[in-house]
Amino acid sequence: MANGAIEANSHPYPGHGVNGYTSAIGITVRGSDWYWAVTAIMAAATFAFIGLSFAKPRSHRIFHYITAAITMIAAVAYFTMASDLGQTPITVEFVRSDPKVSGTPTNQDREIFYVRYVDWALTTPLLLLDLLLTAGMPWPTILYTILLNEIMIVTGLVGALVQSSYKWGYFAFGCAAFLWVAFTVTVTARKYATSLGGDISRTYTICGVWTIALWFLYPIAWGLSEGGNVIAPDSEAVFYGILDIMAKPVFGALLLWGHRNIEPARLGLHIRSYEEDPAKVGGTHAAHHGEKGDQNAGNGGAAPAPPTATV
Repeated sequence: MANGAIEANSHPYPGHGVNGYTSAIGITVRGSDWYWAVTAIMAAATFAFIGLSFAKPRSHRIFHYITAAITMIAAVAYFTMASDLGQTPITVEFVRSDPKVSGTPTNQDREIFYVRYVDWALTTPLLLLDLLLTAGMPWPTILYTILLNEIMIVTGLVGALVQSSYKWGYFAFGCAAFLWVAFTVTVTARKYATSLGGDISRTYTICGVWTIALWFLYPIAWGLSEGGNVIAPDSEAVFYGILDIMAKPVFGALLLWGHRNIEPARLGLHIRSYEEDPAKVGGTHAAHHGEKGDQNAGNGGAAPAPPTATV
């Protein structure tokens, strides 16, 4: 069956129409076919990760749920791009001679998939959450790192939607935010992971280096496509698609394999299932409170006197 998504969702057609405006530089049926293939990969990974979660106790499924959410969101985003939706025409800064990216004499608009950035705004915080929870990072550092990540994504989107050279200012802001995120993942978080044991350190190092190495390629893809209009939208689709496959389904498989023998409690994550007895969760914590209660009972129910300060 022929792929008619571009024709069905472009108004007017031919072209890549949105609200009466068209992009002369846009994906072809081959690009749409590739996006459909990535959609299938993301959807299959989602079902696989959810299926694997049933082999774990409920209290040990947090990483399966986060990782499945990443690929599920990506599947929706790629479905949208395969349908030639979630995009808008933006006039390119650099008009090239290559017919694939030159447009027409009266239209040098390139289609920009803003839905890609919606995907990244939702999935990259979850990727960082997967990583930084594995390292046992404190929540303030996790939240601050995610904030910097959001700055990186939003500045990338704004830059892609700007027609003038000012887009490169947003690109610079995004790269600066990314370098801070990369430092946190590769240096600070790795120290936390190392302190938790060899298996945790090994899993974190593999997944952390894998992620940051791939993320370094995204600004290159941006510069060649949304930024510089060097490569055709079909090539952009392949570039980003391969990166996303490696950064999401493959990352998820590596992470969950590494977590197969790691209990969340070792990472400071104490999660109770409704099937468990609340009195038995927390172990040492509950026992400690029990001992304090016995001591207080021995004192007639009074709280123990505070220790005397010495100078």
